[in-house]
Amino acid sequence: MIERFLPVASTYAGDIDFVFDLIFWTVGFWFLLAQGVFFWLLVRFRKRDGVRAQYVTGELKSEKRFITIPHALVLVCDVFIVFFAIRVWYDVKQHLPEAQQTVRVVAQQWAWSFVQPGPDGRLDTADDIKTVDELHVQVGTTYHFQLVSRDVVHSFSVPVFRLKQDVIPGRVITGWFEPTRTGTFDIQCAEICGIGHGYMPGRIVIETAEQHAAWMASHSNREIAAASGPAAGGR
Repeated sequence: MIERFLPVASTYAGDIDFVFDLIFWTVGFWFLLAQGVFFWLLVRFRKRDGVRAQYVTGELKSEKRFITIPHALVLVCDVFIVFFAIRVWYDVKQHLPEAQQTVRVVAQQWAWSFVQPGPDGRLDTADDIKTVDELHVQVGTTYHFQLVSRDVVHSFSVPVFRLKQDVIPGRVITGWFEPTRTGTFDIQCAEICGIGHGYMPGRIVIETAEQHAAWMASHSNREIAAASGPAAGGR
């Protein structure tokens, strides 16, 4: 149901949507049933001339069943919800598939910075590619992300991935995603982080292999030129 309003763009987004749908329809069913019984009782036992009201204590077995049976059925539904929720939680938060690429995501008041490996495929080397408020990734590639904060608590949120992870100062938090469709989508900070919180949007650009290779090549050349420019000018 959520996918009608928000695209699905990661391998686990559909699983998270399934849990939301399961909760929505399960809770919705019991809500409508309870309201239906409630209004039926209002009509069935409304005030009537010549009919005295009864004082019901709820102690009889025939009376208790109207509580115990629905209670048991609701608990059964809860077991199904908890089972699927734990399974999805494990797949998304606990199990890290092997990474094909790793990116560093740096949160600060009030911008996102991204560091990606250059042609050598390794972070923290001279050819790293650094961008602000825009992350370029390749469709069908498994990414690990390293979340760090330079100041306060932020929250890295990519709605089309169904991804939301708090960023805590002093910690490096690792997660993963695998994009499944190309396009440009929002990155949000989902934690109030100061007066400029509302002005901290970013975007993620998911590209084909050819598009991403071209983007990497162009930015690698810029990094090399920027690094060698001052030295060349000094000579």
